Amino acid sequence: MINYTEKNYRPCVGIVLIKNGLIFAGQRLDYKSDAWQMPQGGIEQNETPIKAAVRELKEETGIKKKHIRVILETKNWINYDLPKDLIPKLWNGKFVGQKQKWFAMEFLGSDGDIDINTKNPEFLSWRWMAKNKLLECIVPFKKRVYENILLQFSSKLNLK
Repeated sequence: MINYTEKNYRPCVGIVLIKNGLIFAGQRLDYKSDAWQMPQGGIEQNETPIKAAVRELKEETGIKKKHIRVILETKNWINYDLPKDLIPKLWNGKFVGQKQKWFAMEFLGSDGDIDINTKNPEFLSWRWMAKNKLLECIVPFKKRVYENILLQFSSKLNLK
């Protein structure tokens, strides 16, 4: 049994993928609402955060390393807690949330280089969104994280 007073956070990365000032967002395949999110995923053992970010981006969107340029990275890890009812359902109840390192990346490819029909699809659909629209569409428990990330990155990026 996990002691939830000791907060265990899953190490994770997230990607703010940018094209012409808009941000890539995917609609979750496994979430029964109109919830959208940026690509993200866990860091594997002995994997650096940047390698995890490039791998996760490819796994979720089909985007290859040659189609991105890393621009920024968050200074610190950003934690968020899952709603209590989700804790036992995700990651075998091992984690109460995630600690994330985020990367801003410029998309250098064309929309044809994006393929969300990957080996293990996570998104039902995708689109380029303005940051305020993305903040309106995110699941509520991740909103603070997204606001924090976009605030950190906005001063150095030309986001719409």
